[in-house]
Amino acid sequence: MKFGYWTPVYGGFLRNVTEEGMETSWDYVRRASVLADRLGYYITLVPELYLNDRKGIEAPSLEAWSLSSAIAAVTENLRIMTAVRPGFHLPTVIAKTSATLADISSDRFSLNVVSAWWAEEARQYGGVFASHDERYVQSSEFVNILKGMWASQPYSQKGSFYDVEGAILSPKPRVAPPIYAGGESESGREAIASFADSYVTHGGTPDELREKVSDVNVRRQRLQGAEFGEIGMAAYVIIRDTEAEAQRELERITTVDPDSPGYASFEEFRANSNLDVELSKREYSVGTRGLRPNLVGTPEQVADRIREFQAAGVNLLLIQSSPLLEELERIATDLFPLFD
Repeated sequence: MKFGYWTPVYGGFLRNVTEEGMETSWDYVRRASVLADRLGYYITLVPELYLNDRKGIEAPSLEAWSLSSAIAAVTENLRIMTAVRPGFHLPTVIAKTSATLADISSDRFSLNVVSAWWAEEARQYGGVFASHDERYVQSSEFVNILKGMWASQPYSQKGSFYDVEGAILSPKPRVAPPIYAGGESESGREAIASFADSYVTHGGTPDELREKVSDVNVRRQRLQGAEFGEIGMAAYVIIRDTEAEAQRELERITTVDPDSPGYASFEEFRANSNLDVELSKREYSVGTRGLRPNLVGTPEQVADRIREFQAAGVNLLLIQSSPLLEELERIATDLFPLFD
């Protein structure tokens, strides 16, 4: 099992807890990045959100691509997975930016292609917000242009969303940045199996992940001739010395307030996504269904649960936990040795 974590671009992960002691600043992200690099974390996911979906749209949030470049510059081994929404970018420009980030990071850079869900954010920032299935057509064209420009030149492609004619990219990345992507609908799984190197998903139960891993690997074998390199899952982790302590923390963070600033974006996420499980108000508390895997308890209890996901085919955990600095240290100290 590889252990990664979410970079806190929005001042924390909890919708029901206003102040988590995680300031929305480069200084906090820098300290978390350097700490995670020292502790041996494998990768950090840098979410791309122009509005804050955890604390409310008027709360501060940081920009993913600037952060990714800075994280690369202050770390040595930590891999960086930067989220990109095709509706907000030109693929030719992202091909160029990614090649530069691959150079800065000594090939530790990768992309998480996200097919978007937030109509209000797209309205405010001028993003293209196509229908659900069309967003995956757009993502497929987007990635094809990235891969084409990384591999050859001049590069040309005509499609429904993008036309590229004779594009030059130099210098090219020494190694093409890996592509991660996630989706749960029929159209999403089929598209991702055709263009992605690795599959990432929101949290679920071991049985749910077993079905999902099997399905997407069969699709990728059919479309690309091999299974996915990595299967990653988002998970919120609570580790304490006793199970009772862990359950008290879980209760604290899951007391839902429908008047909280982030509740509106949660309702829009449900309306604009085609998900394979019903979201509960409890799962709203941290987003990405991070509590559904139930990684809550003593280190030994959490390790046993993680092994169930390993058996289901998951080999990368993308952890959220709060406050991040303290919990990164706790998880590395108490959990990592159980997987040596």
